[in-house]
Amino acid sequence: MELGSSSVGKLEPFLLMSKSAKGAAAAKLVQDATSAPGVFVFSELLELPNIQELATNEQLAKFYTLLELFAYRTYTDYLQHKDSLPPLNQAQITKLKHLTLISLAMDRRVLPYAQLLQTLQMPTIRDLEDLIIDAIYQDVIRGKLDQKGQQFDVEYTMGRDVEPGKIESLLVALQDWASTTAAVLSTLDDRLSTLTRQAAAEKKAKSEYETVYHKNLKEMADKQREAKFNASRVGVKPTLPSGPSAAGLAFAEREKERERLERERERENGMDVDDPTDPKGKNKKTPAPDPSKNRKRNRF
Repeated sequence: MELGSSSVGKLEPFLLMSKSAKGAAAAKLVQDATSAPGVFVFSELLELPNIQELATNEQLAKFYTLLELFAYRTYTDYLQHKDSLPPLNQAQITKLKHLTLISLAMDRRVLPYAQLLQTLQMPTIRDLEDLIIDAIYQDVIRGKLDQKGQQFDVEYTMGRDVEPGKIESLLVALQDWASTTAAVLSTLDDRLSTLTRQAAAEKKAKSEYETVYHKNLKEMADKQREAKFNASRVGVKPTLPSGPSAAGLAFAEREKERERLERERERENGMDVDDPTDPKGKNKKTPAPDPSKNRKRNRF
């Protein structure tokens, strides 16, 4: 629910009573409406014939001016024209200060305490904060009291009645706002389009870089494999088989057999022979063993 929306409903009883109230009764109705809690809009009441007749009555015209004060003006205006207006009770003074706070909040989002103390004629900061808190409870304004910064931060405020002569200026302000908003949106759209194009170009450049990078890596890997293959075919000496393979075992067996045969030949060469002076082999003598031959055989 929007702020101040309940105020229209609370004005309804006064609209009904105004249909039969004339003269002093209509003036009394103005006093009651401006004093009633929760009533913050008065344009509908101002438009009623019985209330407008007050403006033509010399004695009661000040009540019509009072109603205009609550509809369009501020507490500062009341102080300037106080002598030509009916006296206000405390409820009317508080309500007029609330309406003045709304008008100030419509112009600025940050309201310094110093400005509010002067405009609302509040004696102390405590009294000012109580007035603001009461307005918040009345659901006519929303914000935050910044005691450290000595200011009231406005978040949202209800609207006030628009004076008939100011409707055209309000429309001009709305048109200016619409034009400014359209220009900002157009600028944002252009900026968004530029960022989108830049992002697409960066993505394309990155993709091309990665393609070239992987291509170069593949070419280098292919060259390394080709170099290894060529090196295995040119200038490589054959190596003996080793390890527990069948070829290696066969080679080891052949080496052992060759060594065994060499030892047998050496053994046969070292055996005793017949004396050449005795062809029949008689008178053979066994020669003494040669220690050097024994040592030589022991090496094998």
